[in-house]
Amino acid sequence: MKEKNKTSQKWAITLFTIGVFMAGLDNGIISTALTTINDSFSISPSWGAWSITLYTLGIAVSVPIIGKLSDKFGRKRLFIIEIILFGIGSLLVAFSPNFIFLLIARLIQSIGGGGIFIIGSSHILAALPKDKQGKALGMLGGMNGFAAVIGPNLGAVILDITGSWHWLFLINIPIAIFLIVFGFLKIDETKPGTSKPLDLVGTALLACAILALMFGITNLNSQAVLESITQVNVAPFLLIGIILLLALVYHERQVENRGGDPILAFSLLKKRLFQITLILGLLSGGFLAGIIFIPAYVQQVLQVPVENAGYWLTPLAVSSGIGAGLGGVLTDRKGPAKTIILSGVVGVIGFLLFPFTVDGVWTFTLASILAGIGLGILLGAPLNVLVGESARSGEQGSALGTLSLIRQIGMTLFPTIYAGFMTGGFSKLQNAVEQEFGNNLLDFSKSSEANYGNLIEQIEMISNTELQVDILKIVTDTLKTAFSQMFITASILAALVLLTGCYLHYRNKSAYQNK
Repeated sequence: MKEKNKTSQKWAITLFTIGVFMAGLDNGIISTALTTINDSFSISPSWGAWSITLYTLGIAVSVPIIGKLSDKFGRKRLFIIEIILFGIGSLLVAFSPNFIFLLIARLIQSIGGGGIFIIGSSHILAALPKDKQGKALGMLGGMNGFAAVIGPNLGAVILDITGSWHWLFLINIPIAIFLIVFGFLKIDETKPGTSKPLDLVGTALLACAILALMFGITNLNSQAVLESITQVNVAPFLLIGIILLLALVYHERQVENRGGDPILAFSLLKKRLFQITLILGLLSGGFLAGIIFIPAYVQQVLQVPVENAGYWLTPLAVSSGIGAGLGGVLTDRKGPAKTIILSGVVGVIGFLLFPFTVDGVWTFTLASILAGIGLGILLGAPLNVLVGESARSGEQGSALGTLSLIRQIGMTLFPTIYAGFMTGGFSKLQNAVEQEFGNNLLDFSKSSEANYGNLIEQIEMISNTELQVDILKIVTDTLKTAFSQMFITASILAALVLLTGCYLHYRNKSAYQNK
């Protein structure tokens, strides 16, 4: 029986890992084909960006709710439902007759894909002994980070081979069928939680609060973050979100006092360890966002052609996977606090190498490896183990969903800040070029951080080779300054991760000495 259970868990973890990888790839893959999709439906880039924004909103709203449902009704059942929804959403996206239909399909996809990581992680916390959890969680976290890094490049390869954006979504179908069939056959159902009624009022308050907050954050202007907070499409939504969150906390306290089953336990929110874990989740979102900007750095600062950029990113992708495995092993052996400290140290060094030492392939590779390892160590194992230590049995799913939500907020907020650095860099670039070569050499009205290729095309059309070199030098130097600001900010986040890990270690040491 013990051997049978061991085999069953191996199958379960393998299937969860494949599911996490499939779902994690999706947003990175679609970003590559965004222009092609917009052109096929004849829509503007700002309208087309909603195919990514809506997916992000759907994940943010659904993950804490799905986490709770997995605790309540069993994780095998929810995993299969999630895969079915993701597969149906992928199929509907691929055959969308118009853009509105595509947006609805993307929302279905997000509800299906958002909960896979939470269900897999909560299954591990519930089914594996504590000394085996870190390694398994590290695998899931590694797949999540690995998928986010390689997604854009894999999307470019698929688009280049097939010539059609529809295949970016059709490739999910056979994977989803495989996961559904083997999920039925190989995953043992975890024991369902309480039979008490679902907290529908709390669920509605949580969903509306998240939707309002995420919509407000999404509308922040990257060129003037602080100023845009007061805008009509930001401030009211942030205010409504905060009010609804306060109402949610009050409601959940009342439900728990009555002996009900809250969507998010108030007793969990009060725990200092869980609060610290949520702070680390927010920081990890900013950490991951810094990694996601590295492909743009390769093209815009190191001047690597887009068709070769994927090769340069291989060390980053591989090292994030290695870091996740290492983080899992270290969490099992040394505990989550020391693992988090190591992640912060490696992350600080890796991010600081980019602005101060990177000047070619070897220095870039070293910085990428360290940044990737730092990210991989942090994602998955140590934070999820901390959640396992905070939450009672039957609460792991909702607790992990809350952590994932906070990380998603970080992944939405920090790219806006980082994009502000890029926008500022392009403004300075326009001034530098026009001051040196006049106003008529390049048309910056069609060029921005989101359309860098247009600027390069204009430069390549200049017949004077020496002039081309001079302009590219200005482009590289100016944009490097903007990216340097981003990397330094990311290193500050890594330093905060380090300090938080030190606090956890000191807290644990003090608790041990007081026993």
